[in-house]
Amino acid sequence: MNRKELAKAIYETSNIKGEFLLRSGVTSNEYFDKYLFEAQPHLLKEISEAMVSLLPKNIDALAGLEMGGIPVVTMLSQASGIPSLFVRKKAKEYGTRKVAEGGKIEGQKMVIIEDVVTSGGQILLSAKALREQGALIDTVLCVIDREAGGKENLQTENLELRALFTKSELEKA
Repeated sequence: MNRKELAKAIYETSNIKGEFLLRSGVTSNEYFDKYLFEAQPHLLKEISEAMVSLLPKNIDALAGLEMGGIPVVTMLSQASGIPSLFVRKKAKEYGTRKVAEGGKIEGQKMVIIEDVVTSGGQILLSAKALREQGALIDTVLCVIDREAGGKENLQTENLELRALFTKSELEKA
């Protein structure tokens, strides 16, 4: 599948119209339901293979954010050979009480993996929690950048957003 075909498939699979309240608190008349593309094995495989080229060099681990970033990070780990961690929105209050499962955090150069970025709010919270535990993070990868301020918000915390597609690119496809 070439880039244009992939964009078209993502858009046709996940773009829905209506009235939606986004995590950022903004109301939108369109929504990218990431679970619709993440639940399609062939499409998720194509997405992860396309994302490999966006990864910076010399990464120790991929940090997938709960919940939508988990399927993406799992497939991207398979495609790239880079281990993955699964990052909770909040450290669990029992058992190991970890904010991230699957590996070491301290001293690890990580890339945060997310599905759709609007304002970047959860990414900022997760990056802060991981950095407090010694992670080295300067890059975030996502499938879709809604172009709603997320890229700029992440830059304030020295995080570069690399999107497989922007909302504009998907609409053109």
